[in-house]
Amino acid sequence: MKAARLVAFREPLQIEDIPVPSPGPGEALVRVTAVGVCRSDWHRWNDDLAWIGVKPQLPMTLGHEIGGVIESVGEGVKIAPGTRVTVPFVQSCGECENCTTGRDNLCPKGQVAGFARDGGFAEYVLVRVADLNCVPLPDAISDEVAAALGCRFPTGYHAIAHRSGMHAGDWIAIFGAGGVGLSAIQTAAALGGRVIAIDIDATKLERARQAGAVETIQAGEGVNVPRRIKELAGGGGVAVSVDAIATAPTTQAGIASLRRGGRHVQVGLTSQAEQGQVPIPADLMVNNELEFVGSGSNPHRCYAEIFDLIAQGKLDPASLISRRISLSDITGIFHDFDTFATNGIDIVTTFH
Repeated sequence: MKAARLVAFREPLQIEDIPVPSPGPGEALVRVTAVGVCRSDWHRWNDDLAWIGVKPQLPMTLGHEIGGVIESVGEGVKIAPGTRVTVPFVQSCGECENCTTGRDNLCPKGQVAGFARDGGFAEYVLVRVADLNCVPLPDAISDEVAAALGCRFPTGYHAIAHRSGMHAGDWIAIFGAGGVGLSAIQTAAALGGRVIAIDIDATKLERARQAGAVETIQAGEGVNVPRRIKELAGGGGVAVSVDAIATAPTTQAGIASLRRGGRHVQVGLTSQAEQGQVPIPADLMVNNELEFVGSGSNPHRCYAEIFDLIAQGKLDPASLISRRISLSDITGIFHDFDTFATNGIDIVTTFH
């Protein structure tokens, strides 16, 4: 099978012919029909995240936003070959306390495709604990949307629906209009939030409006973003801020834009400049009783919520897809991530 392999950090991925793996007990072999190119893949290619203990063994196949079809299964697997699935990027164990209480996205034994095991930048991929980690799709959801549902869209959804505490009518500031940011914007608007989107790129801000933002701010030199957010929100600040970028300026601006008693949701991962550490205004947080919460991936059980909102026409992940590309185009997308030059979600649909 063809696979795009990481053989050296920040070097072009190598398109190689490698053997099709065979599923062992509990595993499924998924024929990949579409796979997203996510900023987290870029982090991996960039050799980021060593500061949280993530260090890959090379060579490796990246790719964790996987949509596909069950090709074959190993012993003990109930899901049937031919089933169309999305694969949550945290492949959980199904047995620990978090898994058995509905927080399988926090599984301490969870493995991420392209991080702990070969991923989906290939024609086939193995999925562990397949009956949990292969989520069957409604017929109406396309293969491309299945890929978007592997990481970025459910990550943005979880940040809003489960971690933000946002209520209908609340003002919410979302920093970054990339894949996760746009997913969060669309979700917040669908759930009744009044969204202010912040980005440095005017084109991305136009897309944010299309996703449901009612106000936008183009950040840049001389722009006091927290002050402008407070003006737009009536002077007191927003109920919720979401940082989908994770630089020191965006995190700090998010906190500074909150009203008293507000909540900041950190969903972006830092890069080399911050290396996991961002100073926060502790005294402001104490005096204004602000909350700072982290938000990772979406619990598997909550896919049903997303499917239902898609069926109702309230969510439209397909509208966030920008380009359909091939395995050989992935390295170029990674270089676009270097300068935040991507726009929406890019999906690999050609594997030869």
